[in-house]
Amino acid sequence: MALLLDNQFNQLPPDKSVNTKVFLDTVSHLPAFFDCLGSKVFSIIKSDINGNITKIKAVYVKDPAKYVTLQDIVEAERLEHGAEWPKVGATLALMWLKRGLRFIQILLQSLADGERDENNPNLIKVNVTKAYEQALKRYHGWIVQKIFNAALIAAPYRSNFLKALSKGEEVKEEECLAKVQQFLVNYIPTVDAIYEMYTTLNAELDYTV
Repeated sequence: MALLLDNQFNQLPPDKSVNTKVFLDTVSHLPAFFDCLGSKVFSIIKSDINGNITKIKAVYVKDPAKYVTLQDIVEAERLEHGAEWPKVGATLALMWLKRGLRFIQILLQSLADGERDENNPNLIKVNVTKAYEQALKRYHGWIVQKIFNAALIAAPYRSNFLKALSKGEEVKEEECLAKVQQFLVNYIPTVDAIYEMYTTLNAELDYTV
């Protein structure tokens, strides 16, 4: 669980604004999460997340004083790009990034809630499938969906996945899941806040890749 707890998200302020620098510093450690899922297919999400973080960071470093929060970036790009917004820049990158973050959220919450296939209790296929269907599937065309369906079948054993999250350390499942829940305390509100921002600013796009 060291993979997650070593880089926990901060508690949001009352206005639910997400500090850009803190967010980028924290989220940059998350792509390694997908290595724990074993299948190389999940490297697609890992690569996508890395790429989107890089795009957002490239905008932020141009003017850190201007882009203190993620909303500052999105609103500035809305003014700058006009009719092309939100199909461009950091706004588009953050839109896809939040979906990858939601995938992680749903997968971890499903594990923490004890959801499992009673016939195969040591597999996490049911958890990974739930995360994919709720966070990403609707944005994928049938070819990409077929690729991910193959990956879901090859999802790792529960014990191996939790061990990977703990960076190879042997840990009791209940202790590991308690730490997962601890990680989610600030992670979920952060992801929710980004989704809410996109809804409020009408920045959400609904197309498939």
